[in-house]
Amino acid sequence: MSSLTVSDLATVAAPATDGDVAVRLENVSVRYRVPHERIGTLKEYAIRALQRQVKKDEFWALRDINLEVRRGEVFGIIGRNGAGKSTLLKVVARVLRPTTGRVWIRGRVAPLLEFGAGFHPELTGRENIFLNGTLLGFSRREMEEKFERIVDFAELWDFIDAPLRTYSSGMVARLGFAIATDVKPDILIVDEVLSVGDQTFQRKSTRRMQEFRDLGTTILLVTHNAGVAREVCQRAVLLDHGVVRAVGQAPAVMEEYEGSSG
Repeated sequence: MSSLTVSDLATVAAPATDGDVAVRLENVSVRYRVPHERIGTLKEYAIRALQRQVKKDEFWALRDINLEVRRGEVFGIIGRNGAGKSTLLKVVARVLRPTTGRVWIRGRVAPLLEFGAGFHPELTGRENIFLNGTLLGFSRREMEEKFERIVDFAELWDFIDAPLRTYSSGMVARLGFAIATDVKPDILIVDEVLSVGDQTFQRKSTRRMQEFRDLGTTILLVTHNAGVAREVCQRAVLLDHGVVRAVGQAPAVMEEYEGSSG
């Protein structure tokens, strides 16, 4: 199979106008600086930092990313571990500020980046729903209106008053996804949601994302699942060590990814 280039894949679809664009990244790079050697305590780090004895390595998680995601499409983000996929999502979610470049967003973003984020293990599932809702900016009254829908979708009525520390990772995933997707956002950011939980929940999650897509929600989805990428995503980007290797129709990008991984 001949290798597909970025320009080859990009010619599959016509360029988007400004009115069609939900997310635009212009020359975005992200640099991490990590200590060269392991430092055991915060006190030791502070002392060595004051003495300018902390040597740091630079690591570029993203380099010169130029990308447009269209309104109402499901856009796959594909690549091996360490390719920069989660960093890209965090930049779009405004959780992380890029070192260089600009990020342009149109609409309300609902990020689902890490299951369990915003949850407290000692609180019950019920209490965590209201806690997570508060962190997302909803009032208690709004969360009371959402509560039954959330628990119904997560299928957790038998466990809703048990502490979250007793939940399996799949149960936490179901609860997190149900809360984040109860109201249709303009842009939904999902990091490997379909890799957690049983097959029934994965199918429910896929159907909900397809419903959102049909209603005009833009979805950015990290996935290693070829079937999900081909079934759900219209277009995709392939990242490799923080660099865009291919962007275009999802089946072609997935084929390039599978070819490079073989």
